[in-house]
Amino acid sequence: MNRTRLVLLGSLTAMLTGIGAASLAAEKDKADDANKEKCYGVALAGKNDCKAGAGTTCAGTSKKDYQGDAWKLVPKGTCVTMKTPDGKTGSLTAKM
Repeated sequence: MNRTRLVLLGSLTAMLTGIGAASLAAEKDKADDANKEKCYGVALAGKNDCKAGAGTTCAGTSKKDYQGDAWKLVPKGTCVTMKTPDGKTGSLTAKM
């Protein structure tokens, strides 16, 4: 086999390995997401996963700690048992 063919074969192998790894990672993310739930009112300012009310875009845009309309992904079944320092619990729906 000439050198060019070996280089191309090596590149193709590396590319296919990368695609396979990315596919496995995507499947793992889906499985992880299935075991999580959106929990409103428990994220610190700028640490929310998404949705932070009017005037914000998405992840990392909450303006204050424990903002009621900003959520964080948490393990399924734990949201409503989480407590903020002021004693409020997480919610499965946005709090205004």
